Amino acid sequence: MKDVTFGVIVGTRGFFNPLLASEGRKEIMALLDKMGYKYVIVSENDTKYGVIETTEDAKKCARLFRDNYEKIDGIIVSLPNFGDEIGVVQAIDFAKLNVPVLVHASDDDLDKMDVSHRRDSFCGKLSVCNNLYQYNIKFTNTTFHTCPIKSKEFEADVEYFAQVCKVVKGIRNARIAQIGTRPAPFQTVRYSEKLLQNSGITVIPIDLSVVIAMANKISDTSLEIKNKVEEVKKYGNIPKDIAEDKIIKSSKLNLAIEKFIQENECIAGAAQCWDSIQNNYGCAMCLPMSMLGEKGIPMACETDVTGALSMYAMYLASGSPSGYLDWNNNYSDKRDMCINFHCSNFPGSFMGRDMEISNLDILGNSLGYDKCFGACKGQVSAGSMTFAKISTDDVWGTIKVYFGEGEFTNDKINSCGGIAVCKVPNLQTLLDFICKNGFEHHVAMNRSNCAKVLNEAFENYLGWEVYWHK
Repeated sequence: MKDVTFGVIVGTRGFFNPLLASEGRKEIMALLDKMGYKYVIVSENDTKYGVIETTEDAKKCARLFRDNYEKIDGIIVSLPNFGDEIGVVQAIDFAKLNVPVLVHASDDDLDKMDVSHRRDSFCGKLSVCNNLYQYNIKFTNTTFHTCPIKSKEFEADVEYFAQVCKVVKGIRNARIAQIGTRPAPFQTVRYSEKLLQNSGITVIPIDLSVVIAMANKISDTSLEIKNKVEEVKKYGNIPKDIAEDKIIKSSKLNLAIEKFIQENECIAGAAQCWDSIQNNYGCAMCLPMSMLGEKGIPMACETDVTGALSMYAMYLASGSPSGYLDWNNNYSDKRDMCINFHCSNFPGSFMGRDMEISNLDILGNSLGYDKCFGACKGQVSAGSMTFAKISTDDVWGTIKVYFGEGEFTNDKINSCGGIAVCKVPNLQTLLDFICKNGFEHHVAMNRSNCAKVLNEAFENYLGWEVYWHK
């Protein structure tokens, strides 16, 4: 079963054939069963045919939804006939779940326009949407104003809506670990905890010294370390000149961070990755961050908390790990291309190819390579890409975000660390927007096309200021 549960409301209206609603109810339940989604719906014992028309029906539906509020991620409204707009809107309003709502209406058949068979859902949907607007209930529309429940179009709408629900629920309940403070030179990663909390996002901070102490307490010969070292060695290609004690040290840091995140129920994190960890502990932060990202716990560099949130949103939308990069270099005179870079902490599958795990290059040169094991190196392979960056704007008291789609290319570049050659339509316009609107040089990227999902979740349901670059 998929990890999304819908509350389902099937509407009807007394002037129209209720059997159309009854049949529609059976069809949508069959569709959700086929697609593997769980759902909550009033039974035929609760209301006539198990559909919603009257205020009393709405109260029964709302009670059922409230009893299952921890399960329900979104509500699907389906109108197999005109539907009673008051019954539908009251059911949602009384339940007060504050979850996304998808509104569907069925097609009429031209050869079934008599009184017994006509649906008039086309018109009824306008009435339902008008009432949702009056009640300030945000909703998502289907691709076509009306379509059959048994159609590829509606099935795709449900799949898309499920992704939106996952992003909205995930963000509204997010707990993000902040491991250490930001590096002093990086005022770019300053953010407002209060603005994030206003959207349901909680930051759980921990001093880096505490994590280092946790790592140091772990025995080098413990079973958990032996298992983690084995996991690390399978994760990427480690040069033979890397000493075993460096791998053990990184593995202990990995376990300490993972333990803190699990104990505090965090879904993502941002870490102080230089240069305290290298000087005071003796390895890079990148590898533990990469491995956690691969497990669905995105980790952003340089304690960029809103960056971790950006990575997590795309993970929810796509189901695949996100990477964290710098908009870093031009690509010759090709103005729709650029080079993105980090030291790096890219998750293995985000790379799309084998990667090397060795020492940090730039920091190793200045701090000493013996302190810098744990960089995940290689070039990201070609494929589709979505980029996004969430930021808090203290001056205006808002959360803002930009996102869009592009591609990773196989164009070669001779560089160190983790690199990606990116192609983005109208890149110069995007860079101008980033500069003029105070966004950071950091950006989250995901090997998917999920900009549409992000737009619906961020703008419609979270109420953030968005720029969808196209």
